[in-house]
Amino acid sequence: MLRFFRCATLILGLVPGAWAAADPQRLVRDVHHLAAPEMKGRASGSPELEKAAEYIAGQFRAAGLDPLVGKSYLQPFTLITGATLGPGNTFEITTPEGRRALHASQDYVPFSFSSRTTATGSVVFAGYGITAPEYNYDDYAHFDVRDKIVLVLRHEPQEFDEKSVFLGRDFTRHASLVSKAINARNHGARALLVVNDRAAHPKEDDALLRFGSTQGPEDSGIPVMQIKAEIAGAWLEPLGKSLNQLQSSIDKTLQPEQLVFPDTLQVAVHVDIERHLATVSNVVAFLPGQTDETIVIGAHYDHLGLGEQDSLAPSLAGQVHPGADDNASGTAGLMELARQLAAERQSLRRGVVFIAFAGEELGLLGSNYYVNHPLKPLDKTAAMINLDMIGRLRNSKLYIGGVGTGSTLKPLVEEAAKKTKFQVEYSAGGFDASDHTSFAAKQVPVLFFFSGLHGDYHKPSDTWDKIDGPSLARVVSLVQDVAERVDRASARPEFVRVAEPRPTATGGGGGGGYGPYFGSIPDFAQEDNGVKFADVRDGSPAGKAGLKAGDVLVEFDGKPIKNLYDFTYALRSKQVGDQVPVRVLRGGEALQVTVTLEQRR
Repeated sequence: MLRFFRCATLILGLVPGAWAAADPQRLVRDVHHLAAPEMKGRASGSPELEKAAEYIAGQFRAAGLDPLVGKSYLQPFTLITGATLGPGNTFEITTPEGRRALHASQDYVPFSFSSRTTATGSVVFAGYGITAPEYNYDDYAHFDVRDKIVLVLRHEPQEFDEKSVFLGRDFTRHASLVSKAINARNHGARALLVVNDRAAHPKEDDALLRFGSTQGPEDSGIPVMQIKAEIAGAWLEPLGKSLNQLQSSIDKTLQPEQLVFPDTLQVAVHVDIERHLATVSNVVAFLPGQTDETIVIGAHYDHLGLGEQDSLAPSLAGQVHPGADDNASGTAGLMELARQLAAERQSLRRGVVFIAFAGEELGLLGSNYYVNHPLKPLDKTAAMINLDMIGRLRNSKLYIGGVGTGSTLKPLVEEAAKKTKFQVEYSAGGFDASDHTSFAAKQVPVLFFFSGLHGDYHKPSDTWDKIDGPSLARVVSLVQDVAERVDRASARPEFVRVAEPRPTATGGGGGGGYGPYFGSIPDFAQEDNGVKFADVRDGSPAGKAGLKAGDVLVEFDGKPIKNLYDFTYALRSKQVGDQVPVRVLRGGEALQVTVTLEQRR
């Protein structure tokens, strides 16, 4: 019943907004189905995600919606879901005493972001492997490690010293393994070996990290692995040194300890990591309208599976993370809207595309795939409405984002919200950590409905029984009212480039949540060979330098940029006011510009 011509209103006695209310029991039932223990958290690439897709497609079919991929509701695409150690990993040590082969997962373990390659060479020790100009500390100062195998300690100096320039008990970004790998690669190392800093953790076992337990890019550019401390310690004994002595010296003086092992010590490694590709599917259905214009309503249906790297309860990784609010609630709302609007299909002015996105938790991959392979033209799309975590309102507070991205959206939404008891907090911008961002980057007006974070977010405790059915139904009814108003309007909203707030020290904005401000929006589907910009914020340093959406960043201040982790590391090493030479590829041609970095506010 979205679109009423005047004559239909008179003949049928209907008025705008007079639809049947969303059914709270049915909504909770759908959430329960998607977030049931046997769905195992709907991880991308899992059989349970496929079951969820089949369920959603079945609900679309039962509501009488049309498929858009031939006779199928599924729009498949491929993504990387993880990695495992292959059978060909080798690590050989050659000394004057002979050759020794180490055993993977027993003596050493590669990290999942290691390059799949071979490296050989002599060994050097470079302290913690940190370059931190903001703390006047550099383990690589005046130390040539080009073409060497670099050995470093985990974590960072003065770990438990609250007076340390390294912030004491809270690790800085320099402690991360990815940062150490990028720094070693930037200094010309052939490979990086990491060893536990046992002087700071004397009561802990010299345990190897579990493969896949540390986050990072698909390929950091060099082989990176952890080795047992006793192995590295044996290399130091002929030199009259020990790892504990070297670490204690650094922690006491904050001066680098650098060692070049004799050339008689040679290391040869081969890393064999099998990347897992999976085919997943967006679930897409369509209600035709009377024109060729459309409205997109979307919600992601994937979640974290058993938690693994992304759980906010790391000690519970391995347990089912049900994802009831995130985002079975939004998916249930999507299916309920499909049922409600299907009953009013004869009144639609504009068609409605319903999309349940896969791959959101891995980086908005499903929505990014859709906007690059749209099943209905994006330039005919009046608005995209995204539902993500709408099942647990507190104090009737509802967040609605994107109201500034369309010329008529805010007054339209405000008018609809007047009829509710929600305490609405509006935001103008269209770039958030959810799927509407992919559409905003393609200059489609967007709206984002969100009930807020809570203590169960990304934890096994995000269960179906905590969903507030009546409130969820009220949100869905408001979304339907908003969609009806967009549909009823004679002209669709014009896209507006919102002057996005400059990110704060805890926000985004191109290359991470702190450090100087750059101003790009990354395209998360770009897997390697640079960082593609989905958009560039108006008035940002990148925008002022002439960078544009679609540019691919390949070099920053003379350092190669292979992925978003490289960009984050490079950006955070700079200061506000620095003028940084940047090289991008635009349409296959190289373009060099200078970006003056600014302060986050």
